[in-house]
Amino acid sequence: MALPTTPANSWLQGAGFPSQLFETGRNDYELYEEDDVFVLSVELPGFDPEEIQVAWDDGVLNISAEHADDERAQRKTYHRRFRFPKTIDDEEIHAKYHNGILEVRLPVMAGATTQGKRIDIET
Repeated sequence: MALPTTPANSWLQGAGFPSQLFETGRNDYELYEEDDVFVLSVELPGFDPEEIQVAWDDGVLNISAEHADDERAQRKTYHRRFRFPKTIDDEEIHAKYHNGILEVRLPVMAGATTQGKRIDIET
């Protein structure tokens, strides 16, 4: 059986599906941990700082933004949620926006450990 060689939006076009339905995801952010701090950098070009909202709620960081361009009758929106595996010191979360990049620093609470268990891989 041969796999389709055309992009998903062309072979699904006649099926009535939105062209973005099977998109694998955007690479618009980078998340890493350094010195007990999670650092999240999100690309948000074209937004003003006042149009971006960052909220923390029980282990989940919500980032949303909305920009209306009345001259072109266009609206740009962004919404993403990030769940963190360790306990974050929510009083020390800091965010800054510079040159289209939002950087959020989330310090891990002292003594916090990742919850879960090791999963064995069958061979």
